[in-house]
Amino acid sequence: MDPQYQQQMQPQYQQPQQYQQHPQQHHHQQQYETGYPGGYDTPGNTGQQYDGSWESGQAAMAYGGPPADPYGGQNPDLYGTPQAYPPPQPPGHRQNPPEPVIDWAPEEEASPEPEEEQHPFFTGADDSDDKRGKRDDHDEYDEYDDEPAPGRGSRGGDRERRSKAKKRKGKNGMACLVVAAVLVGGVGGIGYFGYQFWQGQFAAAPDYAGAGSGEVQVEIPKDSGGYQIGNILKKAGVVKSVDAFVSAQGKNPKGLSIQAGVYTLKKEMSAESAVSLMLNPVSQANLVIPEGKRNTWVYDQLDKRLDLKAGTTKGIARAKADSLGLPDWAKNHPDVKDPLEGFLFPASYPVAKGTKPEDVLRKMVSRANAEYLKLDMDAKAKAHGLQGPWELLTVASLVQVEGKYKHDFDKVARVVYNRLKPNNVETVGRLEFDSTVNYFRGTSTLDVGTVEEMRKIKDPYNTYAFDVKGLIPGPISNPGIEALNSAMNPADGPWYYFVSINENKTVFSVTLKEHNQNVAEYEKEREQGQ
Repeated sequence: MDPQYQQQMQPQYQQPQQYQQHPQQHHHQQQYETGYPGGYDTPGNTGQQYDGSWESGQAAMAYGGPPADPYGGQNPDLYGTPQAYPPPQPPGHRQNPPEPVIDWAPEEEASPEPEEEQHPFFTGADDSDDKRGKRDDHDEYDEYDDEPAPGRGSRGGDRERRSKAKKRKGKNGMACLVVAAVLVGGVGGIGYFGYQFWQGQFAAAPDYAGAGSGEVQVEIPKDSGGYQIGNILKKAGVVKSVDAFVSAQGKNPKGLSIQAGVYTLKKEMSAESAVSLMLNPVSQANLVIPEGKRNTWVYDQLDKRLDLKAGTTKGIARAKADSLGLPDWAKNHPDVKDPLEGFLFPASYPVAKGTKPEDVLRKMVSRANAEYLKLDMDAKAKAHGLQGPWELLTVASLVQVEGKYKHDFDKVARVVYNRLKPNNVETVGRLEFDSTVNYFRGTSTLDVGTVEEMRKIKDPYNTYAFDVKGLIPGPISNPGIEALNSAMNPADGPWYYFVSINENKTVFSVTLKEHNQNVAEYEKEREQGQ
């Protein structure tokens, strides 16, 4: 027998051992034959005899000596080298792999610890070796020591580290809760904004139903768009949402024509009803001043809209004229009947209930100043022999009233300038306009009387009077931009007279004789039209 093999096998069979069948293990009867009577024994060494079977209740037999060389020394020993597999053993003698040794305290076996985290973020496995070594030497890193390093400490040290590991795991649990809360919050936020997006893109905007009830006045500023108007209406309780109003405005063919001003609407209207009512002039609480209207008309309108006693606004205008924003060139003119005449600029103005008349008048004067500043009125006035913007404004007021149609304004302006020439043979410097007589009388009529009757009336505004030559003291109306432009840029021509027979026919003439013929034609057509 090979001495190396004998030496290797001796420690395993020196002491007799008895193996019992595991209570839950079932063995089938097996037969092991080698061709020799002794089963595993070789010729010449009978050894222990076996009956060839391994019953489940039979105890394992003791081995008295080392087994012989099964090859009788004739073949190489396959188990005699360090790299060789261990020799086969009988089934009853096969050893199970050793159980792992668990190094823990007995008292902790009843309450197993939670499974440790495996991610490097929680275990610290992502730390480099030099950092781990540093943690071994300093207490500030102890909370990161989840498991003992090889060769360090004893059982007591392990318990201490496990205690710190529990604290670490508690912190890890809190971190997980925070992360979970953030994730839940993020999902909730995404859901909320997604719902809002869906509502904004696909759901109908909140809206009231019906025509509403009650009454409310809203003021829409100049240059307001759909969203600005919608916000104003929503704050006033007219519509339920801005989007509903914008949608209704877009669906209405005239929706974009809603102008600035004051509107009398109802509470809790559907957006469609609100748009329709705003397009109806009945709802508009604005005061629209047409071109050529006198101040007396404006004052009367303000008294009515503000529920004031007749004459209230006129008295305020007279008393506070110098504090309403008139430019210096419009002040201190003698014989002027109303210093604000010509400065209540033709436009639309909001007049809500409770508004003070002076506030509305101030807006009108401010608008006139803004428009007049756009024009080079002073230079144009001097170019036509006038004494500044005030006289140019007076000429424009005459053009506005005398010229019945805008396409005639340029020629009418030329007639004014021709009559103002002191040496003209037709009027000798007198204007002789019926409009001036109507102004100081406070009337609007074509039948002002005969020339002889009017010449006897003494008034600075009576352009038929013998002693009234040149311009009247001030404007007699509130002219528009077209009349102002014509006053600054009149047409060229020798005319002193004109008469508008109809909208498409205005006849201009140089002499009084021609003019009288044209007037006769006008009277004839006028009679036919009655």
